[in-house]
Amino acid sequence: MSNRSSNHAVVPEAKGALDRFKYEVASELGVPLTDGYNGNLTSKQNGSVGGYMVKKMIEAQERQMAGK
Repeated sequence: MSNRSSNHAVVPEAKGALDRFKYEVASELGVPLTDGYNGNLTSKQNGSVGGYMVKKMIEAQERQMAGK
């Protein structure tokens, strides 16, 4: 079985910023995310980070679209 991830940034230049954002969100949520292997975390913990990232990105886009 291959260990390649199907996740990739559509805009490769944004990868660093997305990684920083991920760790910022994990910190806000109290999820002990580390660089590298995080298999000790539950699906719920990992999902909460991704879900909250999406929520914050949608809020930022809505603000931008509203001209704020």
